[in-house]
Amino acid sequence: MASHSEVLHDSQGTEYLPEAWQEREQRNEFRHVTGIGELEDVTEVEYRKVRLERVVLAGVWSSAETSFAKAEESMRELAALAQTAGAQVLDGVLQQRAKLDSATYVGSGKAYELAGLVARLEADTIIVDDDLHPSQRRALEDVTKVKVVDRTAVILDIFAQHATSREGKAQIELAQLEYMLPRLRGWGGSLSRQAGGQAAGQAGGIGSRGPGETKIEMDRRVIRTRIAKLRRQIARMEPARNIKRGSRKRSDMPTVAVVGYTNAGKSSLTNRLTGSGELVENALFATLDTAVRRAETQDGRVYAYVDTVGFVRRLPTQLVEAFKSTLEEAGVADIIIHIVDGSHPDPFSQIDAVNAVLEDIPGVASIPRIVVFNKIDAVSDVVAERLHQLMPSAYLVSARTGEGLTELREAIESLLPVPDVHIDAVLPYTSGSLVSEIRERGRVMDVDYLDRGIHIQADVDNRLAARVVDQAVE
Repeated sequence: MASHSEVLHDSQGTEYLPEAWQEREQRNEFRHVTGIGELEDVTEVEYRKVRLERVVLAGVWSSAETSFAKAEESMRELAALAQTAGAQVLDGVLQQRAKLDSATYVGSGKAYELAGLVARLEADTIIVDDDLHPSQRRALEDVTKVKVVDRTAVILDIFAQHATSREGKAQIELAQLEYMLPRLRGWGGSLSRQAGGQAAGQAGGIGSRGPGETKIEMDRRVIRTRIAKLRRQIARMEPARNIKRGSRKRSDMPTVAVVGYTNAGKSSLTNRLTGSGELVENALFATLDTAVRRAETQDGRVYAYVDTVGFVRRLPTQLVEAFKSTLEEAGVADIIIHIVDGSHPDPFSQIDAVNAVLEDIPGVASIPRIVVFNKIDAVSDVVAERLHQLMPSAYLVSARTGEGLTELREAIESLLPVPDVHIDAVLPYTSGSLVSEIRERGRVMDVDYLDRGIHIQADVDNRLAARVVDQAVE
């Protein structure tokens, strides 16, 4: 064993301290993320009828920025993303580096080692747990001879597969085109980069222009034109969205915004709370379009749950802007329910990721918020107790078994805005629809059916109170 005063030498005679040598040895080997190749399918959808794309995951981490455990967790999330996109994950490798290699992301030596792994596993694609520069992607493809995509491309692909509404599809296409535009060179075999015969006699040098460049520039103009058209379309859709949101406000219907990390069980929990039958999949980003669901309190008042798109670490900036519409629902809600996957190895990192995005939405800071740990049936009593100790105000529930839902529902209803105008009036029997609305929107204390009409005592909002005054029997 070498002492701290001793030095070691590599084959070229370079001196290294033992600590530096150990770090170099760790850096020089790929570390496989265990269990990724044996992950269970997260969803069954139509595109699985065809042969699944076979992928290998690759990532780089720096001990100065994060720990291996966190890097490994990020890779597991990438594996779930890849499976949701319809891929078969064969293996995942992590490399420790002080900084990313500017040429091939992992370094030239590791790129060839990755090429050997891909060939051995007969993989079709490499997915990198980072945002790749176009030149890095091309260089890595040249070495490995397979398609290379980054994390953002996978997320965009999932959104494209799951969007259903006209606005959602337009927002996804816009995000994809904004992502593609700076990466256009080299996408697809049709984008030839060879220059024409007259290129040598033009300024700029051999290979700088010609049919290839003309084709790319043409594609860029088409994409920019399409981006401008999509932005105009989405802008025209905004008034309709605001009208729907405004109609809930005009009727003074309280709203509860359901937010949380993707696949935390937001839709499942909302279904249990409302009795709805919206889509529920054990898949990332199963909900992409805002879903509004009606619910009633114990005393008959009506309110709405607004299920929003799930969050994810390092959500592409194109999607944060594109899905601003669904996130805005949280800023105008009366209550925010933050759903967390209690069975996740690090649920508090997911909480931080969601909170970081919510901070950018105007009005959210002043809205009451309830944190809910879902999937509590999938954790041990020790883990459940730890979650309770770390966040005593949170609710521990299970959308699958119904555990803790009664207490959660009571907590939500206790925070709903209370009508503040007391009425004591007699309405004619012809005002039955108004009485029904008072039961839905207000808090009824007493109803008596008299000869001259319906005697009702209730707490209502200003709008209903004015209608009662107009229709009341003198």
